[in-house]
Parts: sequence; C-alpha cells; structure tokens
Amino acid sequence: MAPVKLIRPRRFGDDRGWFVETYNREKYARLGVNVQFQQDNHSLSRSPWVLRGLHFQTPPRGQDKLVRCVRGRIWDVAVDVRKHSPTYGQWVAAELSAENGHQLFVPVGFAHGFLTLEPDTEVEYKVSDLYAPECDGGLIWNDRALAVAWPLDGAAPLLSDKDTRLPTLAEFDSPFVYDGDPLSPLPSEPPIP
Repeated sequence: MAPVKLIRPRRFGDDRGWFVETYNREKYARLGVNVQFQQDNHSLSRSPWVLRGLHFQTPPRGQDKLVRCVRGRIWDVAVDVRKHSPTYGQWVAAELSAENGHQLFVPVGFAHGFLTLEPDTEVEYKVSDLYAPECDGGLIWNDRALAVAWPLDGAAPLLSDKDTRLPTLAEFDSPFVYDGDPLSPLPSEPPIP
C-alpha cells in the first residue's frame, strides 16, 4: 500500500452549501491511515509564495500528518527520507485547496512542506505525536538532489530563518527506517472514504 496517500473526502451539498466529514477513524483506517492523532495544527500565511518546510520530527517522536487546506490553495509535498528506501529522496506533490477539499496523508519517514499559492491561505493538519523541539528537523527546500518542482512562477519564496538554514539530503543522516512500502505516484483518482 502506498505510504503517502491523497484522500478526497466526500462532500454532501445543496443550495445552502456543503457538509464534509474531514476525518473518521474507521473509514481512514480502511484507506491505510490507521493512526491515533495527538495534536491539531493550524497555520495562516498572509502572502502567496510562503514556503514552509521541508519538515519532520525524528524518532522516537516521529509524526504522521494528515494535511488539508481550509482557505486558499497550497502545493503540498512529501519527500521520502527513509534510509535504504528504493525511493529515497523522491517526492510526490498535490494541490490542496479549500475548493477541492483534498487531503494528503504524510507518514513518519517523509519530509513535508508546502507552498502557498494564494494570499491568506490557511492550512490545518493532524499529527500523531506532540511537538518535540529536540526531534525537530528538516531539509532545505531547494536541494538540487531533491529537485522538487515548486510552482513559484519565477517568484522568490518567503521562508522562515529556520528554513533557510536546513541541511541538504547529502548532509542528512536519516534515522528513519524503510518499512517495505516504496513511494508511489499519487493516483489521479484519489480514494474517497
């Protein structure tokens, strides 16, 4: 089963708007997201081209993430950083937006980051462990070895000071273990719980 999953929750709409179940433990477990989430995070990025990432938490406090965009649009990226994985250093990405309602599940062993594509973009995500600063890590967004295709359209990204000082993949000694599931391309028709 693919480790990174694109999920498209079903929306029920009428002339008033719509309703969506954004997480259901039993339904998501059937899709391979069998995680007990411990914390919810919410970010606001005022400008387009805000780039957050590529982040992870190392063991023993690794975090699975279930990411969704609740306002605006983002380009959401997951990079395989599991030692000895045949897809080590490879990435997948998807556009998540308030309009499409898609979610990206990013398991432990993957660096995660996103680029905002509109002003006033808000992102919410669930994580499977609490924030542990001693386990906080990441990779530099523009590592040539990763060659992530950020859709910047010639713009310079807005980065935190921390994100400008992250190491490259070559400088990173991964503590993450390959579990036997290589990274797969995201499906054109995402699963619907």
